[in-house]
Amino acid sequence: MEKNRIVFLDWMRAAACLMVMAIHSAEPFYLGGEPPDVTHIESSGGMAWITAVECICRPCVPLFAMASAYLLFPVTQPTGAFFRRRLARVAVPFAIWAAAYVAVLGDGSGSWGKLLFNFPDEGGHLWFVPMLFGMYLLMPLLSPWAEKASERELKGWIMLWFATTLFPFLRQAWGRLFGEPSFGAVPYLFGECPWNGFGAFHYVSGFMGYMLLGLWFRRFAKERSLAQTLLTAVPLWIAGAAVTGIPFYSVPGAYPFDAPYAAAVGMETSIEYCSPGVALSTVAAFMIFRKLDFGGAFYKKVVRPVSEASYGMYLMHMFILTPVFGKLCPHLPVPLTIAATAAATFVCSALASILLRRIPFAGKWIAG
Repeated sequence: MEKNRIVFLDWMRAAACLMVMAIHSAEPFYLGGEPPDVTHIESSGGMAWITAVECICRPCVPLFAMASAYLLFPVTQPTGAFFRRRLARVAVPFAIWAAAYVAVLGDGSGSWGKLLFNFPDEGGHLWFVPMLFGMYLLMPLLSPWAEKASERELKGWIMLWFATTLFPFLRQAWGRLFGEPSFGAVPYLFGECPWNGFGAFHYVSGFMGYMLLGLWFRRFAKERSLAQTLLTAVPLWIAGAAVTGIPFYSVPGAYPFDAPYAAAVGMETSIEYCSPGVALSTVAAFMIFRKLDFGGAFYKKVVRPVSEASYGMYLMHMFILTPVFGKLCPHLPVPLTIAATAAATFVCSALASILLRRIPFAGKWIAG
């Protein structure tokens, strides 16, 4: 650990940024949408490559959530000070870039008004920021418990949370075994119904589990050798990849998926961030990243600046990724298109975010 830095978290954030961009470089192949035509992926084995990218890179967003929890939870500041510092630093750049997506990509049909209520359709990846707000709102509330909870108690809550990652599969099983319930198109679980979306396990589900995992690693995870870490983490990641990848690869249908995007949620059930396979892979990835404690020249000149600029990179990267993908896709096979698009987007967004952060006074409000 360098002064005021946890080195492995910088390595992890930089890598998670690249993983996000790899996922977004793969999505156009199976979700379809605008030209170029990508219907060749089935005959070229492209879906296998896309599945591999998803299996390797899906821990990216949960890793960001765990990093935030590892650094900030339990909260030691007064609640007001914590909110002023954290929410402002996240909210202002979010608002700026959300407006930028609407201004550049919007068609003027009410998108500006929607910004008062949600992230814009033109910047779909910005869903992550309201989720992060929600985590920050929970942290002061749970901090008194987090400071004194025993390891056994914390593990119990984590296991309960992990059980909730199975619920999308339970919904599918209910629908297939017993038919759809009479009161809705989606099977409801444990108290959910049309007039109540808050089932019994609602409050212990979602990204809160990654917040608890970050807390466990900070308070209780024992130091292990690299060999010991790999002996646990590699099988865990393989198991997570299998639970993630096999159902995703096996989804029947033609690609690209040309139904409305919301209809693809069922297709992506096994690769959702709060799914069991992704949770297992995320724990494995965090274990491995904890061993990356290298603080040499490359870290100081490349990794740390990229890590510090990672929020800005996340916010802006779709402005770069979309045109790069459009240029490369017609000329390269699926794996090279994904790799080249992700790499080019990573480098360009890193440089842009680092430079924006250097603008006096305004830089941190633009790029975080």
